[in-house]
Order: sequence, then C-alpha cells, then structure tokens
Amino acid sequence: MRLSYVMKYVSDMDKAVAFYRDTLGLTLKFQSPGWSEFATGETTLALHAASEKRPAGSAELGFSVDDLEKFHSEAVAKGVVFTRPPTAEHGVTLASFLDCEDSEVGVSG
Repeated sequence: MRLSYVMKYVSDMDKAVAFYRDTLGLTLKFQSPGWSEFATGETTLALHAASEKRPAGSAELGFSVDDLEKFHSEAVAKGVVFTRPPTAEHGVTLASFLDCEDSEVGVSG
C-alpha cells in the first residue's frame, strides 16, 4: 500500500491554486474548476471543490494497492467498512472505506 494522493477540499479553486503554485512554488500539473493537481514527488496533492459533505479545509487520503479486489476482501474480513466497493471509474478501479475515526479514505488499484 502506497500513499498516492492527499486531496484538500477548497472553497475557491483559483485562490487555492495560486497559493500552492505562486506562494509555495509547487508545480501545477493541471487545473480545472472542480479538480487540480500538483506534482509533489511520489504523492500527488489534489485540490477538489468543497461540498456540504466535504467542507473546505477538510482532507482525504488516497492509497494505491497492486490488487484492489484482494485488498478489499482482506480488509472486509478484518471489519473495515467500505462506503464504496471496488468500482471502475475514470479509467481505474476505485474504492472508499472508513478509518477508525469514520473519515473516508480512498484506494485505487
């Protein structure tokens, strides 16, 4: 399991992109109104538009695994609660589960 991204929810994408790019000097990979990414080494910093469910300032971790189906079945056997089972989306397979504090964590395979 590898930490592949940290997603920060923001209320103003343009302002957030300007801060991370211009103030902190991160390299912008791409920008859109709902999703922007920065090159930060092995782990991507992604900015996502905030919502009622995911307010500005909150964050979500995203991991990558080699075999998502295997990870899913082993995690379920250990009592991990998935909010989204492995699902093909955006050209990859994604799933989401709750950590010990009921924070949603993403995983791709």
